[in-house]
This record gives sequence, C-alpha cells and structure tokens, in this order.
Amino acid sequence: MSKAGITVATADPPASAVRPLPRRRGVELALIVLAVLLSVYGYCAVGLARHGALPPGAAGYGAGLGVLALLAHLAVRLRAPYADPLLLPIGVLLNGLGLVLIYRLDLETPGDRAAPAQLVWSTLGVALFILVVLLLRDHRVLQRYTYVCVVTALVLLTLPILFPAVNGARIWIRIAGFSIQPGEFAKVLLAVFFAAYLAANRNALAYTGRRVWKLQLPTGRVLGPIVAVWLVSVGVLILERDLGTSLLFFGLFVVLLYVATGRTGWIAVGLLLAALGAVAVGRLEPHVHGRIETWLHPFASIEAGEGANQLAQSLFAFAEGGVLGTGLGLGHSFLIGFAVKSDFILATAGEELGLAGLCAVFLLYALLVERGFRAGLDQREPFGRLLAVGLASLVAFQVFVIAGGVTGLIPLTGMAMPFLAQGGSSVVTNWAIVALLMRVSDSARRSHDGQDVR
Repeated sequence: MSKAGITVATADPPASAVRPLPRRRGVELALIVLAVLLSVYGYCAVGLARHGALPPGAAGYGAGLGVLALLAHLAVRLRAPYADPLLLPIGVLLNGLGLVLIYRLDLETPGDRAAPAQLVWSTLGVALFILVVLLLRDHRVLQRYTYVCVVTALVLLTLPILFPAVNGARIWIRIAGFSIQPGEFAKVLLAVFFAAYLAANRNALAYTGRRVWKLQLPTGRVLGPIVAVWLVSVGVLILERDLGTSLLFFGLFVVLLYVATGRTGWIAVGLLLAALGAVAVGRLEPHVHGRIETWLHPFASIEAGEGANQLAQSLFAFAEGGVLGTGLGLGHSFLIGFAVKSDFILATAGEELGLAGLCAVFLLYALLVERGFRAGLDQREPFGRLLAVGLASLVAFQVFVIAGGVTGLIPLTGMAMPFLAQGGSSVVTNWAIVALLMRVSDSARRSHDGQDVR
C-alpha cells in the first residue's frame, strides 16, 4: 500500500488464518436419522390405523432403510465430504415416505403387492448412488462422453416402439415379467448431453448469428445439432404417446438454452412453441384429446351415470383430506383404480396427510430443487453449472407436471412422482440425479476452499 509517498509491502495472510469451509457431515447424519425415524413412524402409523397393532415388519423396514442410508452417508463422507448436507436426507425421506404409501395401498390390494419390489428397486437406486459418488471423482469427466450419452439416450427412447403399448403408451420394455422404462434413464443422459454441448458452444449461441426482433438467433451450424437431437427425441416420444416425457425434454432444452446464453427471449419462444405444440397434439391425437376432455370436464362421467373417473376420484380424495388429513391408513384413495400407486399416489398423500402434509412434501421437493440450483450457481465452470441446473430442472418439471395433473391444474400425463410413486426405473434414476448433484456441489465447495477437485 502507499502512504505519504512511501510504498509499504503487505504480506499475505498465513494459510492457517484462512478458515476452511465446514464439511457439515454431522448435520447430514442427524437429518438422515430423522428421515429414517419419520419413515418408520409412518409405517407404524399405517399398521396401528389398519390393525390396531404395530406391523410385524416395522423393525426390519427401519433397519433396512437405516442401513441403506448409512452406507450412502459413509460413501459421501469418504468421497464427497464437501457436498450439500440436505440432498441425501431429502432423498431418504421422500423414498421412505413413498415406501410407506405404497405399503398402505398394498393393504387394499393383497393380490397386487408392490412395496417389496419397490424396496428392491430402492436398494438398487441407493447402490447406484454409492457407485456414482465413489467412482465419479470429477463430474467434468462426463464431458468426454457427450456423444456417447446422446446416442445411448436415443437408442433407449426408441426401444419401446418394438414392444406392445401399455395403457395407451409405448414407454415400457417387458421381458419375462421384468419391465423397465428406458425414458427415465434417457432423461439423465440427455441432460448430460445438453449441458456439455451448450457449455462448449455457449459463446457462439449467445453472440453470433442473426438478430430477429429482440432475439439473437445462433447460426444453424451451432444450433442445428442440438435442435436435431431434441426434435428426434420428442418425435419418438410422440410416436410412443409419452407426452409427459416429451414435455419434460422440451422444458429441459429451453431452460438450459436460457442458462447458457442468458437470453430471456428463449423463454418466450419456448412458451410459444409449447402452446402451439399442445394445441396441435391435443386436436390430432385421440389419446391426448381424451385426456384434455377429462381435464375440462372431470365430472362428466358422473353426470352420464358411468361413475367417477380417475381424475374425479383424485379430486374427491384431496377434498376429503382437508387441512390435516384423515390419517395414514384411513383414506379411500384406492378407489382411484389401477394407477393409484403410480400416477395418482399424490392423491393418497393429499387425503391421508392433508393440505399440511402435502405442503411439507412439496417443500421437500422445493428444497431438493433449490439445493441443485445452488450447486450450479456455486460452480465456476459452465458444464457443472448447466448440469446441476438441468438435473434440478428435471425434478422440478416432473413434480409440476404430475402434481398439476392429479389436482386438475393441467391435463394429466403419465409420469412418476420422484421417489414417491411405484416404478423401479424412476426411483433408480432419481437416486442417480441426487448422486450427480452431490458430486457437483462437492466440487463447487472444494474449489471455493482452494482444493483440487480431481
């Protein structure tokens, strides 16, 4: 510094004076214990409400969930000690609550028990979480496999065309009683591709090309490949009548394009194209048109003397729940029918936990999405930022589309509520999303702490 014409050298503070960022793994462990206890409490509450006694498998359920959560925590403590401490407990609590709701609905359908299979899929999901945390030391490695990810994603999206439709949509692969939904895995691979491609071409997307009104349109050479991939994926999904996932991919594409370029005009263009596409598909596709008619007139089947349809039963369940709910195990949402454990499981939560419980569930999802966005904002390199925002946006779009459908806000689309709904592919994929968000958040905090992220 300079004082009275004399230059005085100032020494840098010693390294010991710089306080390292707290790792907060103790906070994570405490929250995991709370999440497991709440899940076991819900399991016991169902048994007490239905049979007046604790269910015989309560101890085994609590021990199994606790061991899985502890193993995941140990993996994070070993390989990602700076990761966000909220992500893993939120995943454990949502997964535990989903198992409780499915078990509760199994009591109404003893011939169709889904909870044991869902527990197996949850175990596989946590195992995948642990593998990602342990083996993927740096998320930037995924950039090397940009085109491998997109080719694999398109293959996975195309495979269900070769198999029979289920409930009007070709989104499943069923072989010898075993079924998976490839689109669930494809969405993560496409998120990696979009993030990597946009990170590599963000300057060309933002500052080159022709200006139309207030929107800077990139050159076709830069924008063409990613638009082609998006059009192919959405076109395949429309052929398969999986419009929920096609809407999900479209939203992911627009959000990442906006984040990469900083051009708000892309949001307006995205909303306009989404509106035009919705009108066109709603008029031309009979399956979708029927869902729109049900959305516009949910009680038409009752007036026609045909009984309540699924959407009407869902609305009745939410109304019955009121503010505090009927209590776990005391609702009648099973009247919804075959999709009550998958598409409409949120109706069970709304009826038996009430508006208060439903708000708590939405708050958990909001925290999960917010921490994903925070991990992206803390990143100093573009790929990590786009990847975290893309993965968090996937969860946000799914929650909005599903919650909006079962509450009558928007037409219903067939998708699985993250962690809550029955569906092995969904729960495994969502655990992979949480693992990647943990890895990105750990990398961001390490870089701020001056440590090598590799």
